Amino acid sequence: MLEDAGFVVSDHCSIRPKSFDLAARRGEDLVLLKILGNIDALDGATGEEMRRLGTYLSATPMVIGLRTRDEDLKPGVVYFRHGVPVINPDTATDLFVEGVPPLIYAAPGGLYVNIDGDLLEDKREKRGWSLGRLATELGVSRRTVSKYEDGMNASIEVAIKLEELFDQPFSSPVDVIDGADEVRDAEPTPDDPDADPDDERVVTVLTQAGFTVHPTVRAPFKAVGEDVDRSEENVLTGHSPFTRSAEKRARLMSSLGEVTRTRSVYFVEEERVKRDSVDGTALVTTEELAAIDDPDRIRELIRERAAEPVEG
Repeated sequence: MLEDAGFVVSDHCSIRPKSFDLAARRGEDLVLLKILGNIDALDGATGEEMRRLGTYLSATPMVIGLRTRDEDLKPGVVYFRHGVPVINPDTATDLFVEGVPPLIYAAPGGLYVNIDGDLLEDKREKRGWSLGRLATELGVSRRTVSKYEDGMNASIEVAIKLEELFDQPFSSPVDVIDGADEVRDAEPTPDDPDADPDDERVVTVLTQAGFTVHPTVRAPFKAVGEDVDRSEENVLTGHSPFTRSAEKRARLMSSLGEVTRTRSVYFVEEERVKRDSVDGTALVTTEELAAIDDPDRIRELIRERAAEPVEG
């Protein structure tokens, strides 16, 4: 579905644990997707990591799911789990393929829509209705109507009444690609988890080289390195002995790097390996790390061995 919609899609993240299943990009829009049957399976720790990764990679974390434990997800509705927007496959097809974003979102108490307050005020005044008259028609207070015109969202029942009264819709789409920030409760990006003690040497070297290192817990990479002065691309980093599993992880990091426009580097415990990269993921040994005095040399090694991020 994503490819039909013109997205470049990464390989599936088949390594567990995993905070997301794939990354997909179309132009400047980057999404990190998790696919679930029951969306209640998304726990708080995974939701927090998805939101952190969204911040570091300038991406929108999103879940495509089928149901909760109590009901099927409705088409055309955006739900939320731990601050992450959730839609069903039909809504995803409308959004990505047809370019039709959802109008409704679920929140405590029911289903709601964004109301274009300026349009509502304009149409009310053109009809010559007071706030009180419209409030009576809607069965709400005058103050509530005033809040609608100031931008407060309305229940879907009120939105339907407004459309019937004025013979036109007043609801505006939910911008899911931007994380539906205009309708979900604003929450700060969760703090980073502590780095694995085994990764301290790698974190120290990357920090000295000018990267802010954001450890992960459930992603297919150990950390995201943000370049402090933004002269370099961000880097996805791995660290372990160079096993078959590590090689598989390095390949996945390469695929993710192509989509997220990052470089990737895997630090391996062996004194030496027979190659410099795996499908574009740079390999750097702990022996090389121990021999590096100049932090800029780490940047050079990553540039020399990692694939160039793909633009466009």
